[in-house]
Amino acid sequence: MIDRLQAIGAQAVEEIRAAGDTAALEALRVRYLGRKGELTACLKGMGRLDPAERPRVGKVANEVKAAIEAALAERREALRAAELERRLAGEAVDVTLPGRRGHGGGLHPLTLVVRELLDIFGQMGFSVAEGPEVELEYYNFEALNIPQDHPARDMQDTFFVAPGVVLRTHTSPVQIRTMEAQKPPVKIVAPGKVYRCDSDVTHSPMFHQIEGLLVDRDVTFADLKGVLTEFVHRYYGPDTGVRFRPSFFPFTEPSAEVDIQCVLCRGSGCRVCSGTGWLEILGSGMVDPAVYGFVDYDPEEVQGFAFGMGVERIAMLKYGIDDIRLFFENDLRFLRHFG
Repeated sequence: MIDRLQAIGAQAVEEIRAAGDTAALEALRVRYLGRKGELTACLKGMGRLDPAERPRVGKVANEVKAAIEAALAERREALRAAELERRLAGEAVDVTLPGRRGHGGGLHPLTLVVRELLDIFGQMGFSVAEGPEVELEYYNFEALNIPQDHPARDMQDTFFVAPGVVLRTHTSPVQIRTMEAQKPPVKIVAPGKVYRCDSDVTHSPMFHQIEGLLVDRDVTFADLKGVLTEFVHRYYGPDTGVRFRPSFFPFTEPSAEVDIQCVLCRGSGCRVCSGTGWLEILGSGMVDPAVYGFVDYDPEEVQGFAFGMGVERIAMLKYGIDDIRLFFENDLRFLRHFG
């Protein structure tokens, strides 16, 4: 029995020291020390020994088992150290190689456009005003001369949050809130997100607007034309043509759409402008006197004009983009053009 135990121990230690990886080492552990291992099987025969021999055999068995376990631990540590050394060698960094240039971030194109527009109007004396995106119907419709049964409500597919509460369909409610809070003169632009049930290549359920309002004494339509013409020339260039077309908005009278000469064909006609040579960019008009009744202004004392533009449309014309969804897909290939 003792000779058998010592032979098993010697063979196990020799094979353990030759193990090439941790998988082979684990297989050897199971082979010799597992429940069905060779050393375990040998020890099961101790019951057949003379009681006087058992202590001596048991001592040898413990020594053999300890030797095997020590050899396993030693080889396991050696394999772990070798693996670490190989990994470190594979991950070594050559500090003499040129570094990898990181990609710098940049502002989103819509942020760039909003900042440009606000800067232009800021230079003309307009201050920035903001308001809530979840709005009362009163401010989104009624106070803008759009009562419950007004057909103009059909022009805007509205998201209703609760009875009497909507996601604002334009930033015009900011104008009403501003006029409620202060007396004339008022000269503001209101940038922000707006929401409508519409989605295709030129429309998004959420988009951005900038609306402007100027109310004071002796304000005329000529002032409106002067401000918007100056804006177009500063943003699209001094040679860009501008025209005003009669239109209708419930909260302005008279009202006008503002067109600019096509930025691509310069008025000669192309696919983008449908051959007309013109592109519509915003709506405008003189504030309807009925609106002043909601904010306690005297229409006999003050007059004003308002205008509004979609930031995405301005950006699409500025950069020649034909799909509004590109602004919201977060495709880095698209966004890096503006970095």
